[in-house]
Amino acid sequence: MNDHPSKPSPNTRLRAVRELEFQMSRSEFAKKVKETGKAMGENVACGPRLVADWEDGNVLCPRAVYQRILTKMTHGRSMTDLGFTLPAPPARDARSGPSLTGAYERPDEPAPADRRAFLLDGAAALLALPLTTGPAPGKIGIREVRAVTAAVTTLYAHDHDHGSAPLRHAASQALHTAYQWLQSGTYTSSTETKLRTATGALSIAAGWLSYDSGRSADAHSLYGEALAAARIADDPALEAHAFGCLSLLAKASGRPREAIAAAQGAQAVARNLGSPRLLSLFHMREAGGWALMGDATATDKAIVRAHTLYAKGPSDADLAWLDFYAPGELAGLESLARADLGQHERAAAGAEQAVLLHGDAFTRNRALYTADVAIQHAVRDRPEPEAAAEAAGRVLAFLPEVRSDRLLQSLHNVAGALQRHGRVPAVASWIEEYRATTATEGGPA
Repeated sequence: MNDHPSKPSPNTRLRAVRELEFQMSRSEFAKKVKETGKAMGENVACGPRLVADWEDGNVLCPRAVYQRILTKMTHGRSMTDLGFTLPAPPARDARSGPSLTGAYERPDEPAPADRRAFLLDGAAALLALPLTTGPAPGKIGIREVRAVTAAVTTLYAHDHDHGSAPLRHAASQALHTAYQWLQSGTYTSSTETKLRTATGALSIAAGWLSYDSGRSADAHSLYGEALAAARIADDPALEAHAFGCLSLLAKASGRPREAIAAAQGAQAVARNLGSPRLLSLFHMREAGGWALMGDATATDKAIVRAHTLYAKGPSDADLAWLDFYAPGELAGLESLARADLGQHERAAAGAEQAVLLHGDAFTRNRALYTADVAIQHAVRDRPEPEAAAEAAGRVLAFLPEVRSDRLLQSLHNVAGALQRHGRVPAVASWIEEYRATTATEGGPA
């Protein structure tokens, strides 16, 4: 079991460009990438961790959107000029081992008109790792670990925009392969630790997709597997992430005490990781649990702590997946807590603030928060049908771009809740528009 996996080759060219030409830190360079992308009409969530992955050679070639941005930033330089390695065509023979395309970021995206078909028909082929059949896969090294890690990155990249159900099947296939490697492969103890950590992260990604598809039981099982992997690998960052996901799931499933306990468990593990924003997220998860219990005092304390920690700013210890926790997300999570406490005015103001702070980025989250506000107005003991119809109407504008099953299901739930108020003009108008829009778009998934 003595394998000697070669380390990724650092991208010294890109690092030289950043340090010598731009004279920027990784955080500053990531900010420049985002600013350049925004000027080009591309909204990306680049952070210092992604820049580090580029420079350390963990990503052989960035995905298409970053290729366009980097070329623009460097006045026309190609990816080869910047030290990246362009992907070779993938081998078709599964017996040759894991596809090296897993080490690359997402290939060129389809044209907008083809995006829906791509999600339905092409996601599994793109994201799934090659399944191992027959005898044991043999030696496992850094190549396989990087393939699993790349699958996680690609899953999140697609889910951020669409949350499409086919991604869940692709994640399941990739997870099956990763477990086969763990169970049947041969590897050093160091490689085992890395592979378990990568597999745990893949379990979390698969769990999120199951949650987004309304499969709470599957999500709970997958998060539990990630927690076990974290403890076996002695990885506190993965353990904290798993606890945080379990808190989110418990709250969504109507189990506030479990949500609070899991959030506090995440905080305990994350306390020594050096990431105030990670702790902030877990305090906001705790606030959601207290709000569901109706404890306004405890909710306020958790929210204040979350804001205090968030105000400390980003850290080099921030994890790559934490990029979604932008100021708009902080405001949005608070608005959901306020809604669960019945503080409708504060919830509405917070939701509007979340949408405003997200700006043009995080389209999917903006749509989901607007839909969540609509649901809160529609399903309360004292429903506010006109407010629900107004918020739901704004969500319909997202549908041509955002194809999240959870978003479509949320709109379907709003429609069902508003049926009883069909005589209210605003409601009748919205229901008519909703039916016409979803008939054109294919209806709720």
